[in-house]
Amino acid sequence: EVQLQASGGGVVQAGGSLRLSCATSGFTFDDYAIGWFRQAPGKRRERVSAITPKDGETFYSDSAKGRFTISSDNSKNTVYLQMSSLKPEDTAIYYCAAAVDFIAWLGEAFIHDSWGQGTQVTVSS
Repeated sequence: EVQLQASGGGVVQAGGSLRLSCATSGFTFDDYAIGWFRQAPGKRRERVSAITPKDGETFYSDSAKGRFTISSDNSKNTVYLQMSSLKPEDTAIYYCAAAVDFIAWLGEAFIHDSWGQGTQVTVSS
């Protein structure tokens, strides 16, 4: 069974940090681009960051650059998103998703995702 489980969210003050985890199972981790989306109430889903675990290539949205760092632990089939200097506008539910490559991921052609189970990040001002 394919699973992507997002966790690590919480409530933090502006300027604080959180580390999100996306634990995967049931598919070959190294063969995909895996990353994070977020959705705030009343807003469209927004790309945040992605990584290809095989070679470590990364993507960051403009809002994530310089503040967030994505990484992968290939021995645990897990992708992490270290978020620092958090802002109230980062408040959203964060989801992880996998696609066959970066082009597919950026085009939201996901093979696997955690839409049914995101993790809530709330940043207070």
